[in-house]
Amino acid sequence: MVRLRYEAGTIRVDGEGAEALSALSFVRRDDRSESYRTPAFRYAVLRETCRDRSLPLADEVLDAPAVEGLSTAYELRNYQAAALSAWHDAGDRGVVELPTGSGKTVVGIGAMVDRGAATLVVVPTIDLLEQWQRELEAEFDRPVGRLGGGEQRLEAVTVATYDSAYLRADELGDRFELLVLDEVHHLGGEGYRDVARLTAAPARLGLTATFERPDGAHEAVAELVGPVVHRLDADDLAGDHLADYDIKRLEVELTDEERARYEEFQGTFVDYLRESGLQLRSGGDYQELVKRSGSDPRAREALLAKQRAREVMMNADRKTELLAELLDRHREDRVIVFTAHTDLVYDIAERFLVPPITSETGAAERREILERFRRGDYARVVAANVLDEGVDVPDANVAVVLSGSGSEREFTQRLGRVLRPTDDGGVRVDAADEPARAGRALLYEVVTSETAEERVSRRRR
Repeated sequence: MVRLRYEAGTIRVDGEGAEALSALSFVRRDDRSESYRTPAFRYAVLRETCRDRSLPLADEVLDAPAVEGLSTAYELRNYQAAALSAWHDAGDRGVVELPTGSGKTVVGIGAMVDRGAATLVVVPTIDLLEQWQRELEAEFDRPVGRLGGGEQRLEAVTVATYDSAYLRADELGDRFELLVLDEVHHLGGEGYRDVARLTAAPARLGLTATFERPDGAHEAVAELVGPVVHRLDADDLAGDHLADYDIKRLEVELTDEERARYEEFQGTFVDYLRESGLQLRSGGDYQELVKRSGSDPRAREALLAKQRAREVMMNADRKTELLAELLDRHREDRVIVFTAHTDLVYDIAERFLVPPITSETGAAERREILERFRRGDYARVVAANVLDEGVDVPDANVAVVLSGSGSEREFTQRLGRVLRPTDDGGVRVDAADEPARAGRALLYEVVTSETAEERVSRRRR
């Protein structure tokens, strides 16, 4: 009889018939224990293989507590039900990609109810940790474990940060049957992969708004969690389940002084690329420039020049002037302003008396600002990157992107901050109406003309 046991992030295979599994590419001989081993995430395949080959099996892998009575009051929307169905069809493994605001958490709860099993939910931030914990405690009316934010408490249903789950991966690996990975693209990072690699949970659900990764780690996530089994973007849901929206691209010009500085910095950068023969076609090429800058003074000068040129174009004075017009135009709307630089956030906050949120803003202060934004005490906030992911942002209907990266995910997340669920059938309005005043969401993308920011804008859209 083949015997399967969990040991420190691996599945130990021994007993009569174990050699029959040694031909599998992912099973290795362990001479020290005179057995065979495979990474814990292979458990489901290993178990299925034994059953397919009619091998007698003593399965001692999971030591998960029993879970009874999980139920939900949520009535899944048709696209949420379709996502859950696609996940089941794929053997309860895979990634669901839905836009921000469409209720990915509801899909996760549906999976937990359907499996009725011990579940570990893994999230990237403390904000998401607290959101999931509150949601699950309210929905299931039971204690929910928490790993992160100063607490280390296990329950049959537990929420953990990626950091905490990574540090305790081999210890937690046999405690859960279902693994839910929110913002699953984070799993592409080499260290975080152990969260899934060392866990035996046979059922795995990844949730994300966009699976874009600059390092091309899709294959690793597909192996550890499963492929994308259901994908919808904002256009698929706009009007019916999310607010209809418009994206308006507005261009501003550099002042004469800014143009001279930009051309000087950009020229230094381009000259180095031409003389060195280095072409920036991928993230790897940029990393090569960073690597060279450690020993080559010219490369370091070029890198600094590139950064300074970027600061000039992204913080152009006329962007702030245009923002003044937009804030006046939308003084009756709820507005979030996004930038890439902290200094610009504070400049905007001082000039327009808008509450700022940056990485320097304490958790308590950030919660207070967002709560007052939710209540309507504040009609607008300005943020530098920190509201892109993992934060429960109150409803807004206008976003102004003054600067950002070329990341599709970042752009999608920012658009999602103004795409909130609608139950009004998504009735479209005449294009002549002011979109934000007629129930539509509106995102302004402000771009400095005749600069590299134009290419950045094309890439992220």
